Amino acid sequence: MTYTSAIIDLDGTVYRGESLVENAAEGVQAVRQAGLSTLFVTNKPIDRRETYCEKLNALGIECSSDDIITSATAAADYLSAQYPEREIYVIGEDALAAELRAAGLKTTTDPERAGTVIASLDFGFDYQTLQDALIALTENDALFVATNPDRTCPVDDGEIPDAAGMIGAIEGVTGQELDQLIGKPSNVILQMALERVGGEPDRCLMIGDRLETDIRMGNQAGMETVLPLTGVTSTADLAESEVRADHVVTDLSELAAIVADEG
Repeated sequence: MTYTSAIIDLDGTVYRGESLVENAAEGVQAVRQAGLSTLFVTNKPIDRRETYCEKLNALGIECSSDDIITSATAAADYLSAQYPEREIYVIGEDALAAELRAAGLKTTTDPERAGTVIASLDFGFDYQTLQDALIALTENDALFVATNPDRTCPVDDGEIPDAAGMIGAIEGVTGQELDQLIGKPSNVILQMALERVGGEPDRCLMIGDRLETDIRMGNQAGMETVLPLTGVTSTADLAESEVRADHVVTDLSELAAIVADEG
């Protein structure tokens, strides 16, 4: 198979916390040297694209802001296209609200004004936030969207709770399920990513460490999927999951052989 593009996850695939994953820079370089168009796609919405770009450059991986899609930028693009007039109650970090406002959207801290509630990883999530979400969703009939469904996020010394905790709490209290998921594995961020890299899905590699987001999205789209055992997925997880990757690798050093194989 001759590949023309690659979509690459960040947390747990390229780095963990502030540390570069071993052989990650070499793996990305091998993909680029093989002529593939590359795009980094992360479900993590707690920083602006520019911050992720600066981090990658500091870790030795050349990057510009156009090389990255985050679940926050995807949410901003989706909501500005579909619901541009709705004020948004943001459950998330400042970077998410900043991305929404940069797209021309209005945010509000008043649940009675909210036409949309967006849920994401929020380090300040508390009882008042939950009460506000209840008001917006049940009394104001707001749209309920979320940046990403990840249960945990890999960091230097383990994992931390991710957006699934906030989404689950809101769904449990309101009895309402998400109207739209934005990040991986949703079709929303998938189509944005494919449009950016160009080419056909079956000639695109999806490279990421999480079965239920990265690999599921790649499989649904007909991509060739690569799962490095550098993040949240263990060999035990592989045995228990119904989601299967086309390639399971120790780290990204094995990408050179994959992109070189045109059989």
